[in-house]
Amino acid sequence: MIAAPLGPNAPIIGRIARWLVWFAFVLPILSNDQTAESASVLTPPTTPTIEAEPITPIPQPPVVDPLKLALGERLFNDSRLSHNQTFSCASCHDIHTDGANSSHSVEPRMPFTTLTVFNAALNFRLGWQGNFRSLEAQAKSSIENPAGMASSIEDVLTRLNADPTIVQQFEQAYGRELDEAGMLDAIATYERSLLTPDSRFDQWLKGNQTALTMEEQSGYKLFKSLGCVSCHQGVNVGGNLYERHGIFHPLASRGPAILRVPSLRNVAVLAPYFHDGSAPTLDDAVRKMARAQLDQTLTDDQVAAITAFLRTLTGKYRGTPVVTDVR
Repeated sequence: MIAAPLGPNAPIIGRIARWLVWFAFVLPILSNDQTAESASVLTPPTTPTIEAEPITPIPQPPVVDPLKLALGERLFNDSRLSHNQTFSCASCHDIHTDGANSSHSVEPRMPFTTLTVFNAALNFRLGWQGNFRSLEAQAKSSIENPAGMASSIEDVLTRLNADPTIVQQFEQAYGRELDEAGMLDAIATYERSLLTPDSRFDQWLKGNQTALTMEEQSGYKLFKSLGCVSCHQGVNVGGNLYERHGIFHPLASRGPAILRVPSLRNVAVLAPYFHDGSAPTLDDAVRKMARAQLDQTLTDDQVAAITAFLRTLTGKYRGTPVVTDVR
């Protein structure tokens, strides 16, 4: 059985998005006798047509002012943004590994696991609860949040304005004195560049038939026929709607009940999983999600095929594949 779209109490944007995906992608699969119960784990390779797929390739990073980009990267790594001047944005979002902190552990002062900064710009909202509508708003909150950098914009600007080098760099990029709007814009400009295109799955979507194995293609078919794609679709394979977790059975910590659906881009290197980090492996996460969200108990072969597909979603940052943080 495939999970139908949510009932009347679900957020309207989530219901609309799920219905659209349901009619556009899930029902056509079922009409071809490719039901979730009878879907074969290994099926012949197919030729994708991007326009007909619920997932689209990640684009190359946008072309931006190189002066603003360089300033944003410097600020992203600047510990003066924090109150005690000991950690920066990069401390929790390591772009040299998976774009998040070491093992994504839930720290005592933080209620959720750290989400990766890679491809965050492609989400329709930011944060597990979707509290932020823009990268600028999220950056400001991180600076001022007592559980984050515990600083203030005023204090940060005072510290940065005392540095002649960064003042000059800002003036060259923005043509004015260093201010809040420019500082947040520079950080957001850098974060918009943190896209990870060229995954094997994206190469397959673009027509490279050798990019995926038969098992990986079969895993993608199962991902669609089981209904996973009703929440995880679009360019970011998620990140574009809200959803209730634990629809059929409990999943992870009970609250909050409604969360922004996370992106599955680079998911294979982002363990542990869920907002509380309660799923240690990708296999475990797939089994629990199928049971809790779709009321499905998957076979070992189905889990293997789906996880094989999910591993093809690992992209490249500046030409280098994203890797697990093993610190």
